[in-house]
Parts: sequence; structure tokens; C-alpha cells
Amino acid sequence: MANPTSSDDAPKSSGKLTRRQALGIGGVFAVGWGLAGGSLWRRRRERGRRAEVFIGKADSYDADLVALVAAGLKRIGVGRNQIKNKRVLLKPNLVETAIGKAHINTHPNLVVAAAEAFRGLDAKEVFIAEGQGHRRDSWLVLDESGMGRAIAEAGLHFVDLNHDDVEPTPNRGNWTGLDKLHLPKTLLAADVVVSMPKLKTHHWAGVTCAMKNLFGVMPGVVYGWPKNVLHWAGIPNAILDINATVRPDLAIVDGIVGMEGDGPIMGGAKQVGAVVIGKNLPAVDATCTRIMHLNVSGVEYLVAASGRLGPILKNNILQTGETIAQVRRRFNVLDLPHLAKIRRPS
Repeated sequence: MANPTSSDDAPKSSGKLTRRQALGIGGVFAVGWGLAGGSLWRRRRERGRRAEVFIGKADSYDADLVALVAAGLKRIGVGRNQIKNKRVLLKPNLVETAIGKAHINTHPNLVVAAAEAFRGLDAKEVFIAEGQGHRRDSWLVLDESGMGRAIAEAGLHFVDLNHDDVEPTPNRGNWTGLDKLHLPKTLLAADVVVSMPKLKTHHWAGVTCAMKNLFGVMPGVVYGWPKNVLHWAGIPNAILDINATVRPDLAIVDGIVGMEGDGPIMGGAKQVGAVVIGKNLPAVDATCTRIMHLNVSGVEYLVAASGRLGPILKNNILQTGETIAQVRRRFNVLDLPHLAKIRRPS
């Protein structure tokens, strides 16, 4: 699949290299890349970087989500040639459960629909994997969220990444200063890694979407609950290092019902009616930020990712399917000084 560190956004076959082998090859990022100021600098840095992001409309989780996901994958150039005989890991957001708060986690219907879409492209195997950051009992979260029953009925299996065997892997980003990241062997063995987040605001990062969702691939047995080591290293820095090292292949964002306010757990439900799909995660997150009517330039990890992990500028992202304007909803964010820069005037 495509490598987000490459300017070529066309899908590529993984050939005979496993993800573990690919991550062992050189190409580390330079140390000390801070935030670059000014849109002119970002335009220069993104020169030659392009990405396509598909927006599909679904008013509810009872819509034909299999057809929607399949259409989105086809539109961004992901077909049978890219998926046949591959092991596909779907990583939903299963951060927490609370009675009557279904908007906290990626909806089971969308996860199962994505699995069926990949099965339709002759994937060798599709499975669900997560290492939730709050509750230590993964199986309780599966049960209370409804995800466990849904994936069992679909004939899918779940891998608890919090307790998986791990392998030290060179840190390709080095924003945190951590020399290595300890990654689950199940993740490293997957051919295709798909981030499936819920569209949310975040009380620290401002926005949590496809890139932040990868916190959940970091095993709790190494990084603690709620991944404290990564929080101490700085959330934006950790987001960047994880994405640079894992190199996810795709994002499928659950924006049918999102979360605004005190995300990623305590916020309120926000009806949007969108599913966002793309191969480049910074471009996907930038699109999702615009759907939430928030300032992309105020999201620290996106500014740092600009031109290094992908494009975030409007002119460098080809929006297909629905337009941003057709699905845009104004999301509330907490009234905190560090979040002021992401809010747009009323």
C-alpha cells in the first residue's frame, strides 16, 4: 500500500515484504523538526504532495455502509489489486464505554461494513485490533460497546493489542526523542493497516481523528494506561512519531455521529452524516477538521505533519464524493486557552 512518507499517493503492493521487514529498512526522519510558521512556508513544504479524500454521506448507521465504503475505496484507487490475499487490520476507536453514549466509539456497523468491503476485494483475512487507553479489560469494552457481538456475528476476530507480543522498532519520526517504539507483532505482520476513528474534538489535541486513533496500537503493557508514557512525551509529538513509524495505509472515519466539546470521552453527540476515506492520514484529518468547521492551522500535529507526512492545505487535497460544505457542522470545543487557535469566529 501507499507509504505516507512518499510523494506518490498511488497504491502499491506490499510484495513479499512484511510490515516488520519494511519498518526495519532505513529512512528515519530528521531530528528536531519543529512547527513551521506561515502558510507560504507550508505551501513550499507541500510542493509536489497531493492526496485524495472521499466524503460519503450516510444519515444513519442503518444505511448501506458496505456500498458506501466500497465506493469510497474504489474512488481513491483501492481495489482488488491492492487488497487481494492481504491481511487487513481494522483499528477502531474503542476508548471507553458508558450507558447511552454510543457516540464515544466507532460504531460496530461501520466496522463490519468495512470488513465486508475488504472481503469483497478478496482480502486473505480481515480482523479487528485495538489497545484501548482507559479500561484495562478489553473484552468488557467489546461487550459493552456492542462491538464484540457485531464482529462475532460477522465471523471476525479481535486482537487485544494491549497484551500482544511486542517488537522494538526504530522510531522513524523522532519528535518525542524516543529511540524506539514497541509495536505489537500482530500490527507488524499486517499487510494493510486501517485507522477507523470516531470524528471528535479533543480536550488536549483539539482534534482527534485518524492520526490520534493510532495511540490505540501502542501496547498498554509497555506504555501504561492511558498510554502515560506517550502523554508525557507530548501528545502531538507522539501522534507524529506513531504515524511516521507505523505508516498506516488507510483511514475510514466514522463521522455519521461525532463528538463535540470535552472529547474524547465526555463530549456530546454531534450528528454529521459523513464517512471520510483516504490513504493519507494528515489529508484525512485536515478534511475532517474542516468538516467540524475548525481551523486546520490551529491543530499542532497537523501543522507539523504538513509536507512531511502528507498535505493539509486545501489546494493539495482532492475532495471527492460530497463536498465539505455539504456535510460541515460547527463543532463546539472547550473554552480553554490552548484551544482558542482552533476555533473559528461565530
